[in-house]
Amino acid sequence: MNAIRRIGIVGAGAWGTTLGLVAGRAGSSATVWAFEPDVAEAINTRHENPYLHGVELDPALRATHRLGDLADADALLLVTPAQHLRGICTELSRMAPDGIPAVICAKGIEIATGKLLSDVVAETMPRSPVAVLSGPTFAAEVARGQPAAVTLACADDGLAGALIAALGAPAFRPYRSTDQTGAQVGGAVKNVLAIASGIVTGRALGDSARAALITRGMAEMLRLGEALGGERETLMGLSGLGDLVLTCTSATSRNMRLGIALGEERPPAATAHAAVAEGVATAAAVSVLAARLDVDMPICAAVDAVVNHGAAIDGTIRALMDRPFRAETDA
Repeated sequence: MNAIRRIGIVGAGAWGTTLGLVAGRAGSSATVWAFEPDVAEAINTRHENPYLHGVELDPALRATHRLGDLADADALLLVTPAQHLRGICTELSRMAPDGIPAVICAKGIEIATGKLLSDVVAETMPRSPVAVLSGPTFAAEVARGQPAAVTLACADDGLAGALIAALGAPAFRPYRSTDQTGAQVGGAVKNVLAIASGIVTGRALGDSARAALITRGMAEMLRLGEALGGERETLMGLSGLGDLVLTCTSATSRNMRLGIALGEERPPAATAHAAVAEGVATAAAVSVLAARLDVDMPICAAVDAVVNHGAAIDGTIRALMDRPFRAETDA
């Protein structure tokens, strides 16, 4: 695998912009594609991004509003929201060179099909080798150079090494894996569970309840991941347990903030957060996928009922707590 020097980043939100900074610190050049022209202008002229408030950007980071400007990149980082990935990749397939690596940096499951994002990319960009970058990260912290570690899941050792060389730095440590399924399931399901954790916080149910929620939620994540062929070790690592702990314990998480707003019965705030919380769409996708695979995921189903079907929170919590007693290792 040739060295990766030029990175195209598809999506100029907080995480996409942060990955541009990460690439620059590792000695790579990065160009970020922004859907909104004014965001591209802000990055290029004022070295700031409204989605990454308070962070001064490296002047070397460039942005564009033209997707075709990424065609000469050595690798593409896909940071567009999960439910828009198919459309963006279909567009990229018309202009990107054959064989360009596609690194999935979004977290979610496609609602319309119940497919993992790696399947979406394989269908729309069939000649691109695929990798997955996922883990416990808050964009603003990584953008400021604070330490973080992530999972880089890739079947090709040469590509994995080239991506780590292009992105890795002392404060940003990618750990290699070959388990793309486990890395994606962890990154998707944790967003759903973060909404549940926020509801627990908003309802003032206590730290004991949140600890139980995280632990039983982890059991659901493991069941789904293993049903899809993911590895337990991956799900117990950075992209699973690590990301779950981060997003279920900090209101920096958009998904947890949404849950808090719901738990406190603040509909206007909840609606605003729902616009950017991936866990809302993922809750629907996970519920359909779990039913198809006959995997028991009562917490994720409860979140789906609340955020997508208007179920009452207190009644939903009571239904969860009234479930039959069972062994901890049972489904």
